[in-house]
Order: sequence, then structure tokens, then C-alpha cells
Amino acid sequence: MKGNVAMQKVNILNSIQRSGVVSVVRGSTKKEAYQTAQACIDGGIKAIELTFTAPAADDLIKELNQQYVNDPEVVIGAGTVLDGVTARIAIMAGAKFVVSPSFDKETALICNEYQIPYLPGCMTITEIQTALRYGADVVKVFPGSVVGKGFVKAVKAPLPYVNIMPTGGVNLENMHEWFEVGVVAVGAGSDLTGAASNGDFEAVKKRAQEYRNEYQRIFQAN
Repeated sequence: MKGNVAMQKVNILNSIQRSGVVSVVRGSTKKEAYQTAQACIDGGIKAIELTFTAPAADDLIKELNQQYVNDPEVVIGAGTVLDGVTARIAIMAGAKFVVSPSFDKETALICNEYQIPYLPGCMTITEIQTALRYGADVVKVFPGSVVGKGFVKAVKAPLPYVNIMPTGGVNLENMHEWFEVGVVAVGAGSDLTGAASNGDFEAVKKRAQEYRNEYQRIFQAN
């Protein structure tokens, strides 16, 4: 049984890496967030970070899991998880991974307990090393627009084994530059989902298709 749980964790991480792009989904209403996630998935971006700034985020995670239960490549995670209590709520709702804007020890321990991948936001070598010590599977370099791609290269020198996913400042035009410095995935927010605020979910779907096509181009080039 323990081996099956561990394999499930590996499968989730592999799905995130195959997606290449994690869509950071927010929304002023539950309906907006739900439709945004749908549009991203329909466009080929199947790793969804449903942030807990969206209304009824735990219900959204449940509903999206139910809708896409027959698609093993769809992985619905929770974002903006600030503490262990929220992490447990997200996991009980069916979150397949948990993302935080910063490292939180209790969140790390809860995720380890349930064998759920934890992706904390880090901005320094010390934070990254601490996150790794507490079992973080992927480190979210955040905000990417501040630390820059050079930071990833610098981190990879002393810590070549760390899995990094930048979020913040990633867009369709520069995502290839992040993969060139060795990240395992990127988190994309407003550049991918921005049209949702105007109710244009078809534009979100098309943007997701562009992201998916660009990732496939990068993957094939490498």
C-alpha cells in the first residue's frame, strides 16, 4: 500500500512535468475560476493550480476532479496555501499538489504525511535548502520577474538536483528562456488566463493552445 501511495506521488510529478506549464487560476467568482480552469484544460494545459484566493476553492477542486476523473493527465492542485490547515482542506478536497507563495514548515509536514507534492515559493538559497530538507519536491522560484533567470543558473551550480518552477513574470515569449536554464516547469498566470476577467474563455483556451504548442516546440528542440 505504501508503495502505491509513493508511486501516485511520482505520477503526479510526472504529469506536471509533461504538462510543462502549470496554469495559475484565480477568479473573482467561483464560476469564473471554474470556466478558466476548463478553458486551460481544453486548450491542452492540464496542470491547474486553483488558488485559495478564489471563492469556494475547495469545492472547485472537488468539482474539477469529478469532471476530469477519466483523464489521467489532468492534475488539479491548490495554490496560495499559506498554512497547514488550508493544506489539509485542499488535500481532503482532492488537491493533487499544493503550492505556496512562501515556504511553510507545517504545510510541508502535512503534504509529506499525505504524500502530496509540495511546491513552496522561495527566493534565496537558504529558503530553497530549507524547503528541500522538509521534503519539497519542486521549488517555486517566486517572483520570477524579480529573481530572474540568472538566479536559476546560480542555484543550479551548488544544487544541481533541485527541481525549479518559476512563477511570476513567465509569458509565452520568454518561457523558452526559463527551460534553457533548466527549470522542470513554469507557472503561468495573467499572461495565460487574463482574458477570463472579461469573460472571454475562448481566448483563454486559444492562449492555452499557444502555450502547449510552444512547450512542445521547446521539448522537441531539447
